[in-house]
Amino acid sequence: MTKTLFSTIKLRELTFKNRIFVSPMCQYSSQDGLPGDWHMVHLGSRAVGGAALVMVEATAVSPEGRISPWDSGIWSDIHAEAFKKITTFIKERGAVPAIQLAHAGRKASTDVPWRDDKPLGEEEGGWMPVAPSPIPFSSESPLPRKLEPQEIERLTSRFVEGARRSLNAGFEVLEIHMAHGYLLHEFLSPVSNNRRDLFGGSLDNRVRFPLEVARAVRGVWPERLPLFVRISCTDWVEGAWDLDQSITFCRMLKEEGVDLIDCSSGGMVPDAVIPAGPGFQVPFAASIRKEVGIPTGAVGVITSAVQAEQITATGQADVVLLAREMLRDPYWPLHAAKSLRVDVPWPEQYERGKPGVSG
Repeated sequence: MTKTLFSTIKLRELTFKNRIFVSPMCQYSSQDGLPGDWHMVHLGSRAVGGAALVMVEATAVSPEGRISPWDSGIWSDIHAEAFKKITTFIKERGAVPAIQLAHAGRKASTDVPWRDDKPLGEEEGGWMPVAPSPIPFSSESPLPRKLEPQEIERLTSRFVEGARRSLNAGFEVLEIHMAHGYLLHEFLSPVSNNRRDLFGGSLDNRVRFPLEVARAVRGVWPERLPLFVRISCTDWVEGAWDLDQSITFCRMLKEEGVDLIDCSSGGMVPDAVIPAGPGFQVPFAASIRKEVGIPTGAVGVITSAVQAEQITATGQADVVLLAREMLRDPYWPLHAAKSLRVDVPWPEQYERGKPGVSG
């Protein structure tokens, strides 16, 4: 039986075997930004589990761009080399290896979540965060240092260097992180950007740096390979970044050669009231897909096969990106196929465990 969730989708010259993508999820398990055995097992098991795309967590383009000292990075050739074994394995399992390039901005230099995400001082291995404007994320956060124009230009180069290294590492999809209150989102939102130069004020000015990053990265990322951008479609705060601005921005990203918008929300302020519930962000993906005419990915409390099938079959989004559900079940795609009565191949090593196979 044919189901949209298990139909192929082609973006540029890549064909994905289904519409189930593994969302980037920070593991806080890197040493000096390098992936290790944990990342090999974590990412590799999701490829074994049948997802069409497996994306590495937010991966910093510079050391100070990490959310925590234990985050993934790709600011050197050593980092690119360390990812090669992982990307090779993901491809061998029939999935597409992807990476999310990021800079944490004013939300950098924090502890791991299981120690309450508290800001880290230099004596604890932290550093001074940077941002568009000297506005802290919360009352407990340090005052970030305002970026100078020449530093902004250098950061564009950092994203370009990260893209080149990602290609050398074997990644086939690149996603630029412009969501969740991190640096590029900080430039977009008037909540965190009160600059009075070319990078602040009007919408055209606030999108300038993120758009420059997208343009520069697309310029070095091969024409045959897709480029994604994750955005927060709304800050969930009155007078802040919202869906209308997101639609305008996504039209610009489409013109720059971006192939898919990964539609998330929030992260800009700590006290936003977010109506989180099953599929609560899907309408954002549907609106951007309709208004901009660009493929979108839906993310956020997508847990069941029927729900994911409904999202893709009705054209609300082209793909679904699963995060927490993939943490609970690395083999969710295989189980979803059974639920939807779709026959998909299992890894040969696991075939004797496939439902309906005796022995």
